[in-house]
Amino acid sequence: MTALRVVFAGTPAFAVSPLKALQGHHEIVGVLTQPDRPAGRGRELRASPVKEVALAAGLPLLQPRTLRNDPAAIDALAAWQPDIMVVVAYGLILPPAVLDLPRLGCLNIHASLLPRWRGAAPIQRAILAGDAQSGVTIMQMDAGLDTGAMLLREAIPIGAETTAGELHDELAILGARLIVDALDDCASGRARPQPQPAEGATYAAKLDKSEAQIDWTQPAAQIDRQIRAFNPWPVAETRAGGEPLKLLRSRLPGASRPPADAPAGTVLGLQGDALEVACGDGQRLQVLTLQRAGRRPVGARDYFNAAGGNAAGGGSPQVWG
Repeated sequence: MTALRVVFAGTPAFAVSPLKALQGHHEIVGVLTQPDRPAGRGRELRASPVKEVALAAGLPLLQPRTLRNDPAAIDALAAWQPDIMVVVAYGLILPPAVLDLPRLGCLNIHASLLPRWRGAAPIQRAILAGDAQSGVTIMQMDAGLDTGAMLLREAIPIGAETTAGELHDELAILGARLIVDALDDCASGRARPQPQPAEGATYAAKLDKSEAQIDWTQPAAQIDRQIRAFNPWPVAETRAGGEPLKLLRSRLPGASRPPADAPAGTVLGLQGDALEVACGDGQRLQVLTLQRAGRRPVGARDYFNAAGGNAAGGGSPQVWG
C-alpha cells in the first residue's frame, strides 16, 4: 500500500491520538493548528496540544488565524502537495479552496454517530440527552455542518457513571484507530463513502457556562446527566451555605432506596461513599466528588466530615441551591 501525503488539522487534546497514530502509517507533510492562546492565571500564550506534538516530531507547522481570504496560508498549504487532509476539532472553517485542494479531499473525525449530534459539543450533548451509546464517524467534509458522506462509523456504550472527560478519551482512541483504517481504504481504493441518513439529525450546540447551574427541582436522572456531562468543563455547580460548590461525580441510587421526604436540594446525609441529595419528585441523587471554591476536589465522606458530620456546618440539614 502506498503511503499518503497527509496534512493534519487539529488543535485540542482530542486530536493528539489520531495525529500520533497516523505518523506510523502515512507521511504527515504538514500540520495546521490554531494560534497560541492566553491561558492560566498569568494569561501567558500557550501552544495547543497538537502543536506540542508536531514540534516534538519535527513536523512542518502552520498557525493561520483564518483560512478565509488568506492567499499566503492557502499557498503554503498547497506547497505541501497533500493527497488528503485529516481534520480533528481544528476550530476554523475550511473554505472551498481548502476543501478542494487535496486530491482525495478532506476527512473529519467526528465524535458522534452521525447524523445524530452534528456540531460543536457532541460528547456532552449525548450524555445530557441520556443516550445509551456514542461513537465516532469518519466522514468526507463538504460545505455543510458535519453533513458529509460517511466512510466508517463505530459505536461504544455510555456507562451509567461515565463523564464527558472519560468518554472524550475513549472516543479519541477509537477515532485514532478508525482514521488509520479510513486512510488505508482511501490509499487502496477500497473506500466506499455512504450518504448520511435523511432522518435522525440533531444539533450539538456549543456549551454555555449557564447550563452548569443545578436546579434541584429537576429529576435526579437529569441532574446526574448534567454533572457527568459538564465534567471536566464547565463543571456543574450549586450553592452550599451561600458559597459555590462544584459537583464532579454522581450516580443514581439503586431501586431499593426510598423516596426522599424532604424539599428539593436537601442534603440527606451519607449513604456509603455518597452524599445523598433530594431532587424533584422526591428522587435521590448520590454525589460522589465535590469541590469547594479554592479547594481541591474531595470525596463525599471527606466533605461530610469537614462539615461537622451533617454537610451543613450547623445543626440542621443543608439545602443546596
